Amino acid sequence: MKRLVVTADDFGASLEVNEAVERAHRDGILTAASLMVGGAAMDDAIERARRLPSLGIGLHVVLVDGRPVLPPDRIPALVDARGDFRTDMVRTALRIFASPAARRQLMAEMEAQFSAFAAAGLPLDHVNAHKHFHLHPTIATTLMTVGKAHTMRAVRAPVEPALVLRAVDGTRASSAMEDIWARRVQRRMRDAALTTPDQVFGLAWSGAMTASRLHGLLEHLPDGLTEIYVHPATGPYAGSAPGYRYAEELAALTAPLAKQAVARNGIILGRFTDFIEGERA
Repeated sequence: MKRLVVTADDFGASLEVNEAVERAHRDGILTAASLMVGGAAMDDAIERARRLPSLGIGLHVVLVDGRPVLPPDRIPALVDARGDFRTDMVRTALRIFASPAARRQLMAEMEAQFSAFAAAGLPLDHVNAHKHFHLHPTIATTLMTVGKAHTMRAVRAPVEPALVLRAVDGTRASSAMEDIWARRVQRRMRDAALTTPDQVFGLAWSGAMTASRLHGLLEHLPDGLTEIYVHPATGPYAGSAPGYRYAEELAALTAPLAKQAVARNGIILGRFTDFIEGERA
């Protein structure tokens, strides 16, 4: 059985993202969105989510390259002089590993983000992390601890099959080391009775999930539970990533070809919640 969740990351980052998420869900194959609770357009995203009960809303935990929920003076090990999260993931990862104070601040900030999501009154469909920072073992442990207290049931583990990428357009997969860490996270989350996809697509083509690539994935989709994550927006916005093809990703999600490929290949679209409840029924 081919089960598929199509997730938009960075929901709440800007109006351009929020508009694209709503359009891609209403007119396309998008089934879920991951909310940045510290995003500049979070309130607008929550408003839209309440109008779209069939869209699965998850928490996009941000610990690098974004804005914290807590005041910066509460988490000095995690932020720069401006009070924003640091952009150097390696240094931040080492600081979290080596410093008990940084780990306490990590726990406090993650708790604040889960609490902010809960305050929005939206059901928690899934959890993932900006730039997949939860592949860091300490962050993964913190996520499991805090998430379990907030009814977290599904987590992304970005295991991306190389054979499918190659079949679509010859793309080579992400590094072997990244794959090892992703599989470790997948195993840990499943051992903790959390749902993770069998495979995830979006790493190799981050910001470049074009219509041809999305169509190729739908034609070559493996059996099991798959997540395809995307970054649709109506155009570039403040803080957007250089080179990301936001409008093209939106067009890919809403193209008639995508819906046709879903139907032709017997793919069941849904939120994580739909598949978790289906398994338990």
